[in-house]
Amino acid sequence: MTEFTGEIRPLSTDLSVLKDLNLEQQPVGVKFLYYKPEGIKRLDKNLAFCLMPEEAQTAGAFYVDESHFECAGPLCLGIAPDDPFCASGHIGAKKGLDIFQEARANRRIYDVLPTLKKDTCHYVVFAPLNDMDFDPDVLVITGTARQAEIVLRSYTYLTGKMYVSKTTPVIGCAWTFVYPYITGELNYVVEGLCFGHIARNVSTPGNVTVSIPFDLIKTLMENLREMTWELPSYKDTREEYNVRFKQVTNSILIKGRDE
Repeated sequence: MTEFTGEIRPLSTDLSVLKDLNLEQQPVGVKFLYYKPEGIKRLDKNLAFCLMPEEAQTAGAFYVDESHFECAGPLCLGIAPDDPFCASGHIGAKKGLDIFQEARANRRIYDVLPTLKKDTCHYVVFAPLNDMDFDPDVLVITGTARQAEIVLRSYTYLTGKMYVSKTTPVIGCAWTFVYPYITGELNYVVEGLCFGHIARNVSTPGNVTVSIPFDLIKTLMENLREMTWELPSYKDTREEYNVRFKQVTNSILIKGRDE
């Protein structure tokens, strides 16, 4: 059982509606901590940041520290010293991983990469939905495009806000985990577009990962319970939808003219 402190509090939002999505993999909650968590096991292996949700889905909740990462994850977590070689862009250049034409192109990502303030995070907790007894900082949901459409629509359902996807070709984990946490903005990425995810066989190409910051989770869960998931128009043929659309728009236009 997680020991709750000033950094980590009991789960206060009912997330059970997510089970109705019938996702192949459980949603995962992520928590960024300064102090070591108690009541949660320490991961017994080293992994890349992007593979840690997958590990939680099979092994249950765990926490990691700087020593666990087999990737550039610590850079965006602010728990690793700045590396001039990384920031120079040489890792992704021709003599490196051959992702970019020149180092100058690679180095640009370090000017936009979402990063936690240095030494403000020493531990990260990952917990699948079934083991999540704390309020996550970021809730990560991965599913098919149709499943993700439902989750994304629960965001715009009340607010009318646009769907915005932000990522970089490398260190995509920063945009999945850190960006929503520090900005309060929901983000989504399509699996199979990030170099590291392809190289490490993360998820299924074409699936969509939606990252929800803590201050939006409750609203989205409420919206999921209220809104219609399978809209009538989705069941129409093209011809049937044409008829439905004309019926709706014509009645509105006619009403407007009558008034």
